Amino acid sequence: MDFLKTTEQSSHYNNLENMSASELLTHINNEDKTVAVAVEKAIPQIEAIVKEIVSKLKTGGRLFYIGAGTSGRLGILDASECPPTFGVTHELVMGLIAGGDTAIRKAVENAEDDTNQGWKDLLAYNINSNDVVIGIAASGTTPYVIGALKEANKSGVTTGCITMNENSPLHLTAKYPIVAVVGPEFVTGSSRMKAGTAQKLILNMISTSTMVLLGKVKGNKMVDMKLSNDKLVDRAKRMVMENLNVSLEEATILIEKHGNVRNVLEKYKA
Repeated sequence: MDFLKTTEQSSHYNNLENMSASELLTHINNEDKTVAVAVEKAIPQIEAIVKEIVSKLKTGGRLFYIGAGTSGRLGILDASECPPTFGVTHELVMGLIAGGDTAIRKAVENAEDDTNQGWKDLLAYNINSNDVVIGIAASGTTPYVIGALKEANKSGVTTGCITMNENSPLHLTAKYPIVAVVGPEFVTGSSRMKAGTAQKLILNMISTSTMVLLGKVKGNKMVDMKLSNDKLVDRAKRMVMENLNVSLEEATILIEKHGNVRNVLEKYKA
């Protein structure tokens, strides 16, 4: 199939170095406004994989994100926010990046070009057919990611992807592809910009909708959040006050006694 790498096409803008700060910011913002529209078009694809993820997680499976560079970092960010937000274990949603933990802060030379390492990294977690692996690559051509998904397919592991290039190798490899075509970047080829924004939006949609469907949200509140800092403890108290119509002092006692909002509400809410 024909493959046009839109993420590498020339920017719609030129002579950036001659623009004022105001012009640069306005043009970047105008490009960013198009991202949500591109993501909206991919909602049916996102829905398909969310349903699969929920089904797998309900039967003991796990969700893995795997990527390189910006894509890998965004996957790790989304995975790392699931435990404090939804009270799940750190093993339920995990992010892997080409080059390992060092690559989270600093680029690891040639790490994304290894076609075998991605699958090796997944094997370290005893990846199996109960799990879901989502490969993230704006270009859709990252060998580290494609190689991992190819081996996952062979092993009966459910695969998905988030990419910005239709008919790219990654798109054609994943069983549940998500393709959001955001077009050329403001700075040609800088896929940390619109492509990265689209990836972040999609990851938010996947993890949040999955956790809601797994019952980790009540009403619109994060009742399972881990009370790991003063802000979250204060939020928990206010949630208890609102739901049970009790004073701050009573809410404080209940949170300290039962550990989180869900436990309090399940015990005391009529």
